[in-house]
Amino acid sequence: MFSKEFILKKIGYAILHIIFWLGVLLFYTYFFDVGSTNFTNTLYFSFFLMPITIATTYVSIYKLIPDYLIKKRYALFGLYSIYTFIISAYLVMLSIFFSLIYISNFEYNDMAPATKNIFFVITAVYCVVFIVSAFKLLKLNLKNTEQNNLLKTKILDTQLKLKEQELNYLKMQIHPHFLFNTLNTMYGFALKKADETPEMILKLSNLLDYLLYQADKPFVLLTEEIDHIKDYIELEQMRFNNTLNINFSTNKIIETQKIAPMLLLPFVENSFKHGVLQKGVLNIFIELLCNDNQIHFTVKNTSKKQKPTNSGIGLENIKKRLDLLYPDQYSLKIDNDITNYKVSLILNI
Repeated sequence: MFSKEFILKKIGYAILHIIFWLGVLLFYTYFFDVGSTNFTNTLYFSFFLMPITIATTYVSIYKLIPDYLIKKRYALFGLYSIYTFIISAYLVMLSIFFSLIYISNFEYNDMAPATKNIFFVITAVYCVVFIVSAFKLLKLNLKNTEQNNLLKTKILDTQLKLKEQELNYLKMQIHPHFLFNTLNTMYGFALKKADETPEMILKLSNLLDYLLYQADKPFVLLTEEIDHIKDYIELEQMRFNNTLNINFSTNKIIETQKIAPMLLLPFVENSFKHGVLQKGVLNIFIELLCNDNQIHFTVKNTSKKQKPTNSGIGLENIKKRLDLLYPDQYSLKIDNDITNYKVSLILNI
């Protein structure tokens, strides 16, 4: 069953069409009545011409334009347009004969001057057809533009949701990786019953708070990321004792500057995970600098020349997150020589 709204809508369209064709009838009557002495005869002629005009117009706007022109089937559009023109021209000729035979009683001089010329009559008919067709084309173009914009919006929304899901997935991969390293360190201290264990638990608690509540935010203050890097370094210093030589320096840090959470910390993690002791010491150099609307972050640790280690879960995830959060706005360079492993990240902010 059709809904009430649908029926009312169709009735509204029908009324609009009727009003329009009454206007066309009025136009024909006054247009062809120029120079005529019998208004009634001109009205009859216009009535006879109306079905031809209506049929030609509807064929154009409901068949030729949507099925052939809009779908770029130009050859068929041209062919069927010619057929339509020939048939309509033939019917116009019949209307002129009707005017001569039935209206003017074979008195050629009694015909309205404008109805005697077939080209003049066809011009009047196709003037209406062209105007309505142009309106139909405009309406279809506006509808297609609206549909394209709606489709683009849906695509952008879908892409955004996919990016959010991918980011959440990447964070889920980073979190266990981070926790595994930290809990291993705490396990070692617990076995030794070291006095530093309570302090280590407090540091880990701070990191877990950051991990669980702050990392879900799209951005956090850069100073917060720095604070948690420091907590992580202190945890590792407890584990390495005298076998760790680390230098973490910051310069020109902007207090209000924000950054994606857990973006820099995995680089620090990797420096410990893949670092190699040389002469009994693991050397790590970390530098963070804000300069000229950029964040420069460098991590360098002692290592050995080997297959690149930048394919691990941590760095691979960071690369993907950088591509999603900072597309074409970052530079990541990884150098691995005989004695050192160095990561240099530049973020355009």
